[in-house]
Amino acid sequence: MMRYKAAPYFTMFPGSFAERALEGGRPGDWVLDPFSGRGTTLYVARSLGLNASGIDVSPVATAYSRAQLAEASLEEVLDLLDELLARPTPNWDPGDLKTFWSLAYHPETLADLLRVREGLFTEKGDAADLLRLFVLARLHGPMNHARTYLSNQMPRTYAPKPEYAVRFWQSRGLHPPKVDLRQAVRRVAERYLKEAIPKVDGRVTVGDARTIDYASLGGPYRFVVTSPPYPGMRTYVPDQWLRHWFLGGPPRVAYLYEGQLSSAGGQTLAEGMRSVWNKAASASCAGAKLVVRLGILPKSTARKYDPRELFLSSIEGTPWRLLKAERVPGRSKRQSRQFQRGGGTQGEEYDFTAVLE
Repeated sequence: MMRYKAAPYFTMFPGSFAERALEGGRPGDWVLDPFSGRGTTLYVARSLGLNASGIDVSPVATAYSRAQLAEASLEEVLDLLDELLARPTPNWDPGDLKTFWSLAYHPETLADLLRVREGLFTEKGDAADLLRLFVLARLHGPMNHARTYLSNQMPRTYAPKPEYAVRFWQSRGLHPPKVDLRQAVRRVAERYLKEAIPKVDGRVTVGDARTIDYASLGGPYRFVVTSPPYPGMRTYVPDQWLRHWFLGGPPRVAYLYEGQLSSAGGQTLAEGMRSVWNKAASASCAGAKLVVRLGILPKSTARKYDPRELFLSSIEGTPWRLLKAERVPGRSKRQSRQFQRGGGTQGEEYDFTAVLE
């Protein structure tokens, strides 16, 4: 059974994909996900007693992934939250987006957020990793009677651009409600921490998967299970700009993370993946298994690319030998389906399995 999903993540594969990929794993084996995203691979590995490490260029993704490996009680998380809320409110400059920030959060809610945000810049450990996830989970979303989200009316999966949000709120006379941050965190924490899963070794880091020393994170790896950025996926970074801000990013829309693997498609993406597969091979044991889900998004400029050709090109010249390529059934095309707009045809997705020789 998958743990309650505390926070939304727009691009992810289902846990069943990782479960199939990790069949035959034994407690103590190491698993690597070089594009860890929400941390589904890490969670499934942990639930099976396997050690796991992850890498992602996105601070939002790595915050989610770290929480998948964290272990702390509800009391420990709330005690840390209370400590941070008791600190002085830091000085903070919203820059040229003062109207947005004044309409996005009630002044008292924003003051709570600023205290917790600054405190988490230096706090380390499992309780901090979990608290960070729980605040991200409720940072923005729909206004409802239970006051479970901290913001004015917004989607929960992505943050709209400031100019659009201001026009939306002003045209409807919407004002941010005062929300009890502690109560909102407690609500999601109680559900998330309800299921106990075994503690394992592992590490998650922010960085470029093409250059990081994987052996420094653990291993040697028996499994590499991942899903690289799909060609045509261009909106994730700006869509997550508010969560990026909470983790230390600027108080405005970010459009690119340093070290981001090109998602344009073609040879550039294949070469980037090839670098990742070679790095993974150097930190894996003989006979290790590489399982990759790769697809093409619907209605994207990259739909002309064939995911099979991209993957085959990416493993050319590497020690990995392809064993099989399987087309993902329509009902399991989670990433492609999430980016589908207004009906129509879903993009193609494939699962590739290779062995390290």
